[in-house]
Amino acid sequence: MPGLLVHEWIESTGGAEKVLRNMASSFPNADVLSLWNDDPTQMAERQVFETWLSRTRLRRSKALALPFMIPTWRNIRLQSEYEWILASSHLFAHTVKLQGQPDVPKYVYAHTPARYIWTPDLDSRGNNSGVRLVAPVFKRLDRSLATEPVGIAANSHFVKDRIGSTWKREAQVIYPPVNVRALSEVEAWSDRVDNDAEKALIDSLPEIFVLGVSRFIPYKKLDSVIGAAAKMALPVVLAGNGPELRKLQELAANSTVPVRIIQSPSNELLYTLMQRAAVLIFPPVEDFGIVPVEAQALGTPVVTGPIGGQTETFSAGLSGQIAESFEPSDLAAAASLALDLDNFDGGEVTRKFSEENFKSNIRAFVGIKS
Repeated sequence: MPGLLVHEWIESTGGAEKVLRNMASSFPNADVLSLWNDDPTQMAERQVFETWLSRTRLRRSKALALPFMIPTWRNIRLQSEYEWILASSHLFAHTVKLQGQPDVPKYVYAHTPARYIWTPDLDSRGNNSGVRLVAPVFKRLDRSLATEPVGIAANSHFVKDRIGSTWKREAQVIYPPVNVRALSEVEAWSDRVDNDAEKALIDSLPEIFVLGVSRFIPYKKLDSVIGAAAKMALPVVLAGNGPELRKLQELAANSTVPVRIIQSPSNELLYTLMQRAAVLIFPPVEDFGIVPVEAQALGTPVVTGPIGGQTETFSAGLSGQIAESFEPSDLAAAASLALDLDNFDGGEVTRKFSEENFKSNIRAFVGIKS
């Protein structure tokens, strides 16, 4: 019998989707279940089941869909029988239950217990009035249902500690997969760019610049990257896209240093930016943080704030620096120190985050020998 991979929802980009793709590669015969699938190309070769939420407008508003998620996960009916379940969860996917198959062992790879309800101070989306209203009920339910999995893996020690305090469960740490070998083996990613507009953009980049990369949403704090670069009197490049675009454009227009905003760059352009940047500043409190690992694999030092899983992705003083606070002045001070670091072997410092390590570890977690 095959296994079943469970994922909250499938988007076109994101760290969770990278984890799902590597899980699918690790378990080639497994089916996939998600609340909804916004990018069918992600799992085109795989059987992907969606829930009733995919046929409603609720899929367009995760906050409005929130109250319906656990009841949906608890009433999954699939015709196939499964040997095991592996849930990739950052909200409530870990609560999944197959009707008619109550004894299927369930394993959970936790990106985090639901930040919306447990740590809204780290994610402003949890400050929605509707989310605040249901949070106490969902906390009790979430903790109760977290007793079901046979095993729980966390994507960082930071998240492992959160699992202990919220779910009252022990977890082992399995770092997410990053394709560090492929990244570090390319001498010049700019040679891989085949779009004329992106080639012209590369030619126009400043010789030295500070880089910020993420989705343009509030908790990513890209405004702090602009502020830190201004303190350093260096140009800044921001790469990504999202609802904060207009706000960032306004900040860029009023900045004392040049700010270039690059929307939805190709992977080749993104890796070129990482390779060309003097330093990557990564301000959010993350559960893990794949972007800093990618930057290091490409030989670029990183700077983060002092709290979060992203501090586990590098060695301070070797391939990055940890700022004393999340304030732009402290990020700038740490970035100035990072500029003076010796060159480092990107492949070597990121080896433990490789896709090969993840595949071996996740298969062992589910009890399948490589």
